[in-house]
Amino acid sequence: MEAPSLTANLATPVAEEEQRLLRKVAWRIVPLIMTCFIVAYFDRVNISFAKLQMQSELGLSDAAYGLGASMFFVGYLLFEIPSNLILVRVGARRWIARIMITWGMASSGMMFVQTETVFYILRFLLGVLEAGFVPGVIYFFMQWFPAKQRGRINSFFFGASALSGILGGPLAGGIMKYLAGVQGLSGWQWLFLLEGLPSIILGFVVLFMLDDRIEDAKWLSVHEKTMLSNALNREHKVHTSHSFGAALRQPVTYMLSLIYLGLCAGIYGIFFWMPQLVRTAGSADPFEIGLITMLPYCAAIIGIVLIGRHSDRTGERRWHLVGCVVAGLVGYVVCATFGDSTLLLLIGLSIATTGLISSFALFWVYPPRVLTGVAAAGGIALINSIGQLGGVFAPYMVGRVKDLTGSASMGLYAIAAVCGVAALLIAWGLPRAVHFIESRETPDAS
Repeated sequence: MEAPSLTANLATPVAEEEQRLLRKVAWRIVPLIMTCFIVAYFDRVNISFAKLQMQSELGLSDAAYGLGASMFFVGYLLFEIPSNLILVRVGARRWIARIMITWGMASSGMMFVQTETVFYILRFLLGVLEAGFVPGVIYFFMQWFPAKQRGRINSFFFGASALSGILGGPLAGGIMKYLAGVQGLSGWQWLFLLEGLPSIILGFVVLFMLDDRIEDAKWLSVHEKTMLSNALNREHKVHTSHSFGAALRQPVTYMLSLIYLGLCAGIYGIFFWMPQLVRTAGSADPFEIGLITMLPYCAAIIGIVLIGRHSDRTGERRWHLVGCVVAGLVGYVVCATFGDSTLLLLIGLSIATTGLISSFALFWVYPPRVLTGVAAAGGIALINSIGQLGGVFAPYMVGRVKDLTGSASMGLYAIAAVCGVAALLIAWGLPRAVHFIESRETPDAS
């Protein structure tokens, strides 16, 4: 009886030391990556606000706007896998920095749009240059954090998209309202010009602040490097595939891709159409619309932290994820049914935004469990690429439906149906092997 007790007593300081080390690593990496993601999602927020002015100035239909929004994801989809495979070769630090600098330049270049064709070309180019960022970050987290920590880390990371909505909405509305006409530029042109500068600056910060490997981190002692490497090596035993070809041969890769497509359709319907839905409900001032759109993202910030923490503490992922996607479905139905009421619309948007942003954090715990090495980089990129098809069809579909019917309701109902299919696939479509790996994860109560 004494030996197990002695072992337990000895293990406690080691566990506490490991937790302190993981907190140190998290504080070094996560705030910077979150800031990068906030800047990345400024583009998602800003294009929806720019629509309020540029659509009338350039004579764009709702379908043309939706197609331009979708062209970003076409470029993103085509170059996602090559981008992530290059990342493995050159290192996440250099490649993430390159992505941010070049997409910042392309974002600012959107100020020169004058025709529908140029709008499509620049949106496509922006997708090409940003391709690989999210899966690159997920792969980077795999190199630094054990699986039991990634639910919470992912929650903070994807929660940055909600912070982007909180900050970006009022900022975009304010720029468009108060800088319109300054130096002969429209408000939407100032919006695009200013949105690209932070990502260029942050690209250079990433280059100097992050490290590709634990061995390269001068801010860790030799003992800390060994402890962190051991923590990561222990969990790699449960992973199954090591090559990109192996990832392509696994049916679970494609099931996860279909699920992610549904999640992307849901979230991008919100990102690209929220300001327009709020304006249709009765608000006309861009700055007022920006303030109103803050509210669903504020709700999402609270929800994503609580849901991520509860999922990590219990070790349960699947039904947390199903619940979040069902919340997206319910939110869309409310928005489609009560689109003329600002209050009820906001309730629907808050439910959908909270559920869908939280679902991203939970979803990205799954792929690294069954993919590692080159399979992780390529497989995660493949999943993300197929998922981005949701970003291709959802914005265009809503715009097309609005052009034909004068209302976005039928498009919103369609996205709700897509969320429902995704929830069913999560609940009953994932193979038992994924559930088995999930059940082996030790809940982390820290």
